[in-house]
Amino acid sequence: MPQATIQSKPQQAILALAALGVVYGDIGTSPLYTMKEVFAGNHPIPLTPENVLGILSLILWSLIIIVSIKYVVFIMRADNRGEGGIMALIALALQDAKGKPRRQRAIMLAGLLGAGMFYGDGMVTPAISVLSALEGLEVATPAFHAFIIPATLVVLFVLFFFQRRGTASVGALFGPVMMIWFATLAVLGLYNIAASPGVLRAINPTYGLWFLFENRAIAVVAMGAVVLSVTGAEALYADMGHFGSKPIRQAWFCFVLPSLILNYFGQGALLLVDPSAAVNPFYHLAPEWLLYPLVGLATLATVIASQAVISGAFSVSRQAMQLGFLPRIEVQFTSEKAQGQVYLPGVNWGLFLAVVILVLGFRSTNNLAAAYGIAVTGDMVITSVLATFVACKSWGWGWGRSVALFSAFLAVELTFLFANVLKIPDGGWFPLAAGSLVFLLMSTWKRGGQLLTERTSGEAIKLESFIDALLVAMPARVPGTSVFMTSSNDHVPNAMLHNLMHNKVLHERVLIVSVQVSDVPYIPELERVEISELKGDFYRVTVHYGFKDEPDIPQALMLCAAKDLAIDMMETSFFLGRATLIPKVGSGMALWREKLFVFMYRNSSSATSFYKIPSNRVVELGTQVVL
Repeated sequence: MPQATIQSKPQQAILALAALGVVYGDIGTSPLYTMKEVFAGNHPIPLTPENVLGILSLILWSLIIIVSIKYVVFIMRADNRGEGGIMALIALALQDAKGKPRRQRAIMLAGLLGAGMFYGDGMVTPAISVLSALEGLEVATPAFHAFIIPATLVVLFVLFFFQRRGTASVGALFGPVMMIWFATLAVLGLYNIAASPGVLRAINPTYGLWFLFENRAIAVVAMGAVVLSVTGAEALYADMGHFGSKPIRQAWFCFVLPSLILNYFGQGALLLVDPSAAVNPFYHLAPEWLLYPLVGLATLATVIASQAVISGAFSVSRQAMQLGFLPRIEVQFTSEKAQGQVYLPGVNWGLFLAVVILVLGFRSTNNLAAAYGIAVTGDMVITSVLATFVACKSWGWGWGRSVALFSAFLAVELTFLFANVLKIPDGGWFPLAAGSLVFLLMSTWKRGGQLLTERTSGEAIKLESFIDALLVAMPARVPGTSVFMTSSNDHVPNAMLHNLMHNKVLHERVLIVSVQVSDVPYIPELERVEISELKGDFYRVTVHYGFKDEPDIPQALMLCAAKDLAIDMMETSFFLGRATLIPKVGSGMALWREKLFVFMYRNSSSATSFYKIPSNRVVELGTQVVL
C-alpha cells in the first residue's frame, strides 16, 4: 500500500535512509563518468580553468533547477493518492481531460512515448553504471583493461539472475551501502577542494553563462555531457509511493545534493591542479591505497543503481498491464509482505539481453555516454508537458501560470534534448529505437484492445433481455455456482452462449464478473466488489482494482460474503472465453499492426494465472473474432 503519513522523526529518518538505496542509486553514481565524458570523452572540450569552472557551474545549477526545483518541489506534488511515476502522471492528466477525446489521445500518446523512453533509459543505466565502476581497475594498472568487459558481464549476469529471489533479503543493506557511498563522495570532494579552494567560485552562475556564450561552437556538445549529472532525477518521482515525498526530499537536500556537489567540485579542483587526471577524474580523487576499495564500493553502488532501474521496469510493466497498455505476462511475487516486490521473467531477460548488446557493442563508458541522455531528456520533456496539464486543472493554476513555470524547465530540458539529438549517430539511436519499439507495442496493444471490444460488443446481447428470455424457457439447472468472466457485464459473455449451446445447462447461481481497473493506485477492500442481483439467481459482479493492486479474483469473490453472497470455491466453476483473432484489411488499424496485435494476444499469459484462478476450476470456451 502507499506510504501513510509519517508520524515521527525516527520513522522519517529510517525511510530517508531506505530511499538512499532505492531512489538515488542512478543519480548518485553519475560522478563516475560525467566529468570524464566532458573533458576526456569522444568529443572533449579544452581543459582550461575557465572551462572547468563553467562546466561545474552548469552541473550545479542543473542539479538545482531540474532536480531540486522541478522534481523535488513541483513534480512530486503531482501524486496520484501518494503514487508517482509516468503511469500515475498519465492517469492524473487523463482525469483532467475527461470529455475531451482529442486531448485524451494526445496525453495518452505522450505518456506512452515517455514510458518508452523510460525503458530505453533502463537499458543503458546498468550497462554504463557497472562498466564505469569497473573501469577504475584500469586506473590501477593498464593490465586489467582486458578483464573489464568480461567482469562487467559477469556482474550484470549475477544481478539479473538473482532478480527472481527479490530484493527483500538484501534490500535492507542498500541504504547503508549508499550512505557510505555518498559519504565517500563528500569526503573525496572536500579533500581535493582543500587543495584548490578557488574552484568554489563556480557556485556563481555567471561562470556557466560565460561558458555558454564564449564557447558557442562547443557549448551544445558540452551540454550533452552535463546532462549526465541529472540522469536518475525521474526516480525521485517514480519511487514516491514507496517512501512518501517527505523522506525523499529530506534525503536529497540533507545528504545527496551536498555530497554530489562536493564531489563534482572536488573533481574540478583536481583538474585545475592536475589536468592529466581528466582520463578518469573520479578515481584520481582517491589516494593510491584507497583505489581498490573504492572500485569495490563503486561496483556495489552501481549494482544498487541498476537494481533500482530494473525494479522500476518491473513496476511500470505491471502498471501498464493493469491499465491495458501491455498484454498479460507472467508476474511472480517475491515477497509475502510487500506487494510491490514483483519479478517479471520476460522483462528481466529482455532487459539483460539489451544490456549485454550495449556492453559488447559500445565497450566503454565514453562510447556508452553517447547512447545515454536522449531517452532521459525525452522523458523529462514529456513529464514537463504532462505536468503542465495537471498543474492547470488539478492544482487550479490556470494555463498562464502553469505554462510559464514549466516553460522555464522546458527551456533547459529542450537544450539538453537538442544536445543529445546530435549524439544519435554515435549511439543515441539505440535507446531511441528501443523506446520507439516499446511505444509501438503499447499503442498497438491499446488500440487493438479497443477494436476487439468494439467487435465483440457490436454483436453482444443485452444481459437483462437475455435473462428475461431464459425465464420463459429455462434450461436445466445444476448445483453449484458458475462464474463467467467478461470485459463488460452489461452483455451476455460469449462463454455463456457457447456453454448453453453445447452443454444446455446452467448452474443454480450464475455470476457475471468483470474487472475494472481505475486510474488510482489502490482500491480499498471495502470498495473491491460491487454486486447487483438480477432475476433467476443471476448476479452482476464488478471487481475494482487500482493500477498497482494485485489481481486475485477468488480472493475478491470471497469478499462477496459480506454483501450476502457467500461463495464456496470448491463448488464454483469459472468459465473463460478465449478468442481466436483474424486480422482484416481496413478495420481501423494497419494490417501489419493487426498481425502484431494478434501475435501479442496469442502469446499473452492466460487469464487463469493472471487472476490467480485455480486451474482445476476453469473451463475455457473459444470463439473466432474478425478484427
